[in-house]
Amino acid sequence: MEELIILIKYFVLGLVQGITEPIPISSSGHLVIFRELFGIKAEGLSFEIFVNFASLLAVLVIYRNDIVRLVINGAKYIGKKDTEAKSDFNFIIYLIIATIPVGVIGVLFGDEIGDALSNTKVVGITLLITAIAVWVIRNLRGRKNDGDLSIKDAIIVGLAQTVAVTPGISRSGATIVGSMLVGMKQETALRFSFLLYIPVSLGTGLLEIPEIISDPNIDTLLIPYIIAFLTSFIATYFALKWLMNIMAKGNLKYFSYYCVIVGILVILFM
Repeated sequence: MEELIILIKYFVLGLVQGITEPIPISSSGHLVIFRELFGIKAEGLSFEIFVNFASLLAVLVIYRNDIVRLVINGAKYIGKKDTEAKSDFNFIIYLIIATIPVGVIGVLFGDEIGDALSNTKVVGITLLITAIAVWVIRNLRGRKNDGDLSIKDAIIVGLAQTVAVTPGISRSGATIVGSMLVGMKQETALRFSFLLYIPVSLGTGLLEIPEIISDPNIDTLLIPYIIAFLTSFIATYFALKWLMNIMAKGNLKYFSYYCVIVGILVILFM
């Protein structure tokens, strides 16, 4: 019976990660909350990295056509200076530029920030901050397409993403807010945000491989980890599809309401 309860707990954790990763309500914050509710002690970040990688795979599946197009056109521009491919080449450069700030912060201070701020009270406060940020951009309708972006836009979005190293600050929320504040259309903001997620998540995963291997729970909890991984992958796929629909309809305000409610409940009762 106890083993079944553990499987259910990790299934729920994978579901929580998968649903909350793409939508602007903070997956890291929700994992902190649910681990507290389930009484699961966090030993490092190996579990979060593990299920985050599942979310990464789901994002790769959804944006596979964009990724293939960018790679092909980027190579065309480098090799043949194909002017029609320049826009996609620039888009790649902007993604690289936007990745640098969070890469630097993550390498230098990521563990310290995560350990210091991974408690429910902090998450409650940061969820309220996320709510305010999402509320600010709820009605924005930008004009910039992929080919209209600039280095300045990439830097601003990259700096916005660094805030999300704090549990409770949504990474997707931070980058979508940054993207829309610089004038991107919703579709472009979504694409830039989640293509930006790929190098960040992949880089984090590679850096944390030693921690995952040395995780004291990996042997005894291998099956629960696998269940959480598969659940996270499936949930992320459908949650991201749902977010695309939500943004197209201009209903981001509901995520703001949600973060306010959960943030207040966490501050008062956890």
